[in-house]
Amino acid sequence: MKILHLDSSINHEFSVTRQLSAEIVKQLMATGQEHQLTYRDLVKDEISHLTGEIASGFRPVAGRPIATAELESERQLSDALVSEFLETEMIVLGAPMYNFSVSSQLKAWMDRIAQPGKTFSYTPTGPVGLAEGKKVIIASARGGFYSGTTLENMDFQEQFLRKFLGFLGISCVEIVRAEGASKGEEVKLREISRALSLIPRAINAVSAAKE
Repeated sequence: MKILHLDSSINHEFSVTRQLSAEIVKQLMATGQEHQLTYRDLVKDEISHLTGEIASGFRPVAGRPIATAELESERQLSDALVSEFLETEMIVLGAPMYNFSVSSQLKAWMDRIAQPGKTFSYTPTGPVGLAEGKKVIIASARGGFYSGTTLENMDFQEQFLRKFLGFLGISCVEIVRAEGASKGEEVKLREISRALSLIPRAINAVSAAKE
């Protein structure tokens, strides 16, 4: 199985999602099966945010720019990212909540893999995802408590990721979540411990899912 491991936290070694995503991958790799792992640190190796010029490499834009060596390099990166994504069977995604949504580094990656004709297509009845069959485990962390609280409607992080992945045809998504990371060290450690204990359940759920 090909596994794509992505981290997008700016907190590096102090990151909750990096800790969770690393443990998810560790447990996946320990299942006894033969796996091929690809890792991307979207903060350390940041992907340029989408511009009209960069987008012209994989989708129609008004006034196609003059080709340059820099644009060719960006086109090659876009092609590499989408190929890597399409060839992957399991995605482990470290995705903290920043200002109610995902990090801009993660959004830049998402913008590169949303390519018409490759990961989705437009049809007379609406868009259709072309990346079906993949499985995703999201390592999620929030500074406060959102799930099941009055702040749940402020969640444009996990809901956004589910909708985006669904748009690309991916419905098998499990979330390992740690909340309250900014509520003191005791609360933070308690929630991390709880999240770590849920990893086997998430792995079993995606392993049993059929798409």
